[in-house]
Amino acid sequence: MFRLRIKELASEQGRSLKNIAEQAGLPYSTVATYANSPGMTMVNLISVQKIARVFGVAIEDLVEVLEE
Repeated sequence: MFRLRIKELASEQGRSLKNIAEQAGLPYSTVATYANSPGMTMVNLISVQKIARVFGVAIEDLVEVLEE
């Protein structure tokens, strides 16, 4: 299980989830779901890659492993 550190990175960079979604070319609902989920087992890797690019980080920096 893992979670995406979208809220933390958005806060650090002074961005809104709406801005992240627009920059990544993704629906706001996708970004909001990923950002607000306390833990996930599956995501769309292409979407995660787009979000990581917006933040200027590697996917590994966006993902926090909760349990292996």
